[in-house]
Amino acid sequence: NPYAGLVNHLRAAWLSGKTRPMEYRVAQLEAVGRFLDEKKQDILEATALDMGKPSFEAYFTEILLCKNELNNTLNNLSHWMKDEHVDKNLVTQLDSAFIRKDPYGVVLIIAPWNYPIHLFLVPLIGAIAAGNCVVVKPSETAKNTERLVAEMLSCYLDNDCFAVVTAGVQETTRLLENKFDYIFFTGSPSVGRIIMTAAAKHLTPVTLELGGKNPCYVSDTCDVQNVARRVAWGRFFNAGQTCIAPDYVLCSVEMQEKLMPALREAITEFFGSNPQESPDFGRIVGDKQFRRIRALLCSGRVAIGGQTDEKERYIAPTVLADVLPSDPAMQEEIFGPILPIVVVANMDEAIDFINARPQPLVVYAFSCDSKV
Repeated sequence: NPYAGLVNHLRAAWLSGKTRPMEYRVAQLEAVGRFLDEKKQDILEATALDMGKPSFEAYFTEILLCKNELNNTLNNLSHWMKDEHVDKNLVTQLDSAFIRKDPYGVVLIIAPWNYPIHLFLVPLIGAIAAGNCVVVKPSETAKNTERLVAEMLSCYLDNDCFAVVTAGVQETTRLLENKFDYIFFTGSPSVGRIIMTAAAKHLTPVTLELGGKNPCYVSDTCDVQNVARRVAWGRFFNAGQTCIAPDYVLCSVEMQEKLMPALREAITEFFGSNPQESPDFGRIVGDKQFRRIRALLCSGRVAIGGQTDEKERYIAPTVLADVLPSDPAMQEEIFGPILPIVVVANMDEAIDFINARPQPLVVYAFSCDSKV
């Protein structure tokens, strides 16, 4: 196996106990902070090249949120590392009973392309804090960011304990043949199944963060302008390529009529009359993804937007009205700047609609009534 030597090297470092002292963990976490500070401009440029990420979006999600995670970890690390004493029962009466937080060992982090710095650094920060050695596999889809991580991270972290692997599908399959002690994966359910199957061979525990079709219920009692601005921000941020974005709206036919002009106003406020020229609106990451999302525009009727430009991988912020549950846009996670509206009679019908489908990552509800 081409990665066996690397994994064995990291395992030897872990077994030596090198990553266990708090001082070591703090030093490596502080090195991650220096990477974020010193490579800030490189990160902004790489994410702009990969998917036209606006600088505010990139700074906020890829740098600021990671620094926040880092500060939180550094502030709490000594507390997290302490043993937690627990009550004794009859069996443990004569023992000292406590929970000790022990590192797993050699951890694999497989990151996605949509937030290519954030979604490998946040789990990496956790893995370092817990005293593990780590192999990071950035997404090959975001090529410029992958190159940046591969070339630069080794200049900051201890290379005996942390490694970056650049790999496509075939190489990743070989990488997964090795025994890891924990796997953290962010991506699609179809790839999640492959990861879990590979992990099962070694009984390796996993965290799978898989997204899904996140419903957004809008009740008849709500501040329509407020809802429109929040939903438009959540759906069209990063050109819709966010796993916790509202995927579709459920509302009454009356609310659809009220929501439509408010959404049009919010989109114009955020991105101007021509979002293609806006410095605040991103692009789809690749040609394959562009074609998949464009094909979903045939669902319902295009009420707002709908314009596309294949050369630029641009899809306008789009709202689809009168979408049916059987339409293509309702069969898969959209992961692009398209918002379908599905009409339901009332809240109970919305709840039944959500419960009849696979569990999403998040559910949004807007109402002035706390019972809703």
